[in-house]
Amino acid sequence: MSSILTNNSAMVALQTLQSVNKNLAKTQNMISTGKEIGQAKDNSAIWAISKVMESDVTGFNAVKDALALGESTVAVAAAGAEQIVNLLNDMKERVVAATGSNVDHDKLTADVDALKEQIGAIIRGSQFNGSNLLDTAGGDIDVLASINRDGAGGVSNLSITVESVDFQAGLLGGGTAVADVEDPILAANILGDIDVSSATAADTSLTALETHIQSAIDGAAALGASAKRLSDQSEFVGKVSDAMVSGMGALVDTNMEEASARLQALQVQQQLATQSLTIANQAPQAILQLFR
Repeated sequence: MSSILTNNSAMVALQTLQSVNKNLAKTQNMISTGKEIGQAKDNSAIWAISKVMESDVTGFNAVKDALALGESTVAVAAAGAEQIVNLLNDMKERVVAATGSNVDHDKLTADVDALKEQIGAIIRGSQFNGSNLLDTAGGDIDVLASINRDGAGGVSNLSITVESVDFQAGLLGGGTAVADVEDPILAANILGDIDVSSATAADTSLTALETHIQSAIDGAAALGASAKRLSDQSEFVGKVSDAMVSGMGALVDTNMEEASARLQALQVQQQLATQSLTIANQAPQAILQLFR
């Protein structure tokens, strides 16, 4: 039955065109934004998962910054510790030379005192952002190393503690402090048991110096181990963060090849649907032929 009041063919064609236009607009939005799921209404479950992962990635970025700060602090202290080991070895050369009786002990004493002062300056200068792992007793630092999410959604953080090696206390000895030196570390009598004023004193100091060298080596090794641990953790956190970003992309990003093919197909469908609607709208015109 034909009717001039109700055009069923036009209604079907119009619904088809509206559906095609809706899908076309969605595809164009996916291509322009690069997101297949950009809003909760697109897919609420996947959107929620991606937002949790996005939050964790933001947290891991903060962890990477904290690890970088910790690595820098430890690196400064480790560099200072290694330099102190070298200076103690230089001092050992003077002490060994001072065990002889036919040397100028006054000049050797001046050299040793200069090395003591240099070691004190290195201890005081081996700080980063206010943290010094060489001259602060108990001045350990806690470095944020990771954030962990359990199956129930609970979040906790993991920290790595880097202990201070406190060279100021480790290199203290008996005797008297270096005279006429304003450095408070030297005033605290650092390496005060190293005396090269005579062959006898130098011979006694040699044993004490070996103890100090071993203490410095142990401290430098401990800082090196902490630096390696922080470096490894930073590399791990970077890989985890990258994997999570990749996972989010797989969930919500647009497959551009697929979207391009869909766009072209929808454009053809739009043209066909428009032509179909045009034909359907012309159907009532045929009824006029019946009255001619």
